[in-house]
Amino acid sequence: MEKLIYDFSFGLFFWQLLLFVALVFLLKKFAWKPILNAVDERESSIKESLKAAERARKELKELQSDNQKILNEARAERERIVKEANDMKNKIVGDANEAAKAESAKHIENARLQIESEKQNAIAQIKTQVAELSVEIAEKLLRKELESQNKQQELIDDLLKEAKL
Repeated sequence: MEKLIYDFSFGLFFWQLLLFVALVFLLKKFAWKPILNAVDERESSIKESLKAAERARKELKELQSDNQKILNEARAERERIVKEANDMKNKIVGDANEAAKAESAKHIENARLQIESEKQNAIAQIKTQVAELSVEIAEKLLRKELESQNKQQELIDDLLKEAKL
């Protein structure tokens, strides 16, 4: 370091100073402004990106809130539809049960009436058969009893006595 102090040259110092000032001037004129402009543009670009990210975050929160509202509305609508479907099912089943009961009662009443009708027909047929059997039996008894002429004459006399003319 001492050698630099003893060998100091003002001419070399002057030229180095002049070159340094010229270099700073040239850098300021041609390089410094474009570099600063590029840095400023980059800074503003970053600021805009941060603002856009913040806006996107807010929009995302709003969308999530809207989505949650839509989901809640859809759930409520689904529950309402399911409740209506269950109510309708219960009403249809109840109506079907009532209709089945009414139809069953109608069939039972028709069956009872048919049984009663068939019973009356059977009784009438039995009476007819009993009457026919009675007539046949009476006819056979009368033939057997009235085989002789004397018995026939006695029957005729008894009937005439009973008959009031």
